[in-house]
Amino acid sequence: MISMIWAMDENWLIGKDNLLPWHYPKDLQYFKDHTKNATVLMGDMTYQSLKTYYKTKPLPFKKSYVANINEAHYIDAIHVKDLFNFLKTTEEDIVVIGGKTIYQLSLPYADRLYITYVLKRHEGNVYFPSFDLSQFKLIEKIMEDGLIFAVYERKTSWL
Repeated sequence: MISMIWAMDENWLIGKDNLLPWHYPKDLQYFKDHTKNATVLMGDMTYQSLKTYYKTKPLPFKKSYVANINEAHYIDAIHVKDLFNFLKTTEEDIVVIGGKTIYQLSLPYADRLYITYVLKRHEGNVYFPSFDLSQFKLIEKIMEDGLIFAVYERKTSWL
């Protein structure tokens, strides 16, 4: 199963200069709860951003993949050069954690979405790519402290 997790504000903002544009402890905990022992996929910029927090410690995931079309070596992650082949052939449960380009390229393969809606507008410069949410069915929704934690599953078509 391929899942995706992200937080976005009312304008679909997800980042500011390769960092989160806000600090909501409940959202951070939600992210940790869904990724701590998971196999994750991210882009190079997201990896570099996380390494500013985990300079000398390994990333807090079971296994990490970093998608990058350029040749790269990661001390605590596995380089994925062909993202589409990886998404089509992986048999692992994967959680996509960013950034914008990786989200956009992974969306067609996603089975489940974990979206935190931040019910405020923030300043930033990176927005989640627009997509058709009607392809997904809401299966869980929790409202808490100016945040909505929503889980969606892809609708299946019966032929």
